[in-house]
Amino acid sequence: MRVVVADDQVVVRAGLRTVLGAAPDIDVVGEAGDGARAAELAEQLRPDVVLMDVRMPGTDGIEGTRLIRALGDPAIRVLVVTTFDLDRHVYDALRAGASGFVLKDVEPEDLQVAVRTVHAGHALFAPSVTRRLVGSFVPAAPKPDAGPVGTLTGREREVLGLVSTGMSNAEIADWLVLSETTVKTHVSRLLGKLDLRDRVQLVIFAYENGLLGDSG
Repeated sequence: MRVVVADDQVVVRAGLRTVLGAAPDIDVVGEAGDGARAAELAEQLRPDVVLMDVRMPGTDGIEGTRLIRALGDPAIRVLVVTTFDLDRHVYDALRAGASGFVLKDVEPEDLQVAVRTVHAGHALFAPSVTRRLVGSFVPAAPKPDAGPVGTLTGREREVLGLVSTGMSNAEIADWLVLSETTVKTHVSRLLGKLDLRDRVQLVIFAYENGLLGDSG
């Protein structure tokens, strides 16, 4: 896995490079001091993961994430590094397209696992954590009558509601008496219809559109 590390502190970047470089399957290919430079390196180097400090002077990690998403390369994942889990900046970074976050005091082995998890295309943390984070900053909306939600079928709304509770595909399949393959297809269609990247964004969408935990 090719990783770019973005942090405004040289010492922190050196530490992250050392921790990640100790893993045989991770190669730190670039370092950046702000979000703009991280996006430039992402465009030039096409890394698998950008480890992005959320708070940096100049172009912060939120804008840096937006710039990377604007490249249009879904293979580049952003993993946010933060001091506090319940942080408005983290929420904004998730909305901008980050695939998850880790705390700065994470254990070295856990940081390596986090990079592997995000690279594999999975949300780093349970949707319930996302719900708690989103719920701290955004009031749940009333159920809408139009907009993107109006394009969803009844089954898709059911699946979206269950995804927002933190259920895995296998658990949703058991709950709805469907095959896991069928659930995966519904989740893929939800992501496509709503133009979202992963389950993290699905939970945020469900919360902001009054569908949190709605299973029909």
